Amino acid sequence: MTTPIEIQSIKQWNEIVEASTAAGKTIVVDFSAEWCGPCKMIAPKYNQLASQNPQAQFLRVDVDEQAEIAETFHVSAMPTFFAIKSNEVVGMLRGANPQGLTRFVKDHAGPNPPVVPAVAQESSQKSRL
Repeated sequence: MTTPIEIQSIKQWNEIVEASTAAGKTIVVDFSAEWCGPCKMIAPKYNQLASQNPQAQFLRVDVDEQAEIAETFHVSAMPTFFAIKSNEVVGMLRGANPQGLTRFVKDHAGPNPPVVPAVAQESSQKSRL
């Protein structure tokens, strides 16, 4: 069963984002806090969606423990969810709405094409000419 990865450092965040981007995986991030009641309420649904969507990478960021990451995303309410594809934010959802979160994951958690190195892109374009 796939479960969300609890982000413990900026280094871990950067490594996962880089690896997921290279593998063409969508990243779904839950920005939450230990003291947040709605975050605790939606956590089981988020965990369920993570297990049902192994093609995506699910992360959880505690805004108090990883304030720098939360600030980068301008998180001002919890829970806030982001979908990231190819290192770009493609969606955001605020609040603990189980149906909305299910729809959000369904809309964004599909596979992405893997990142092709620039040299390979150039050579494939030349072969088409």
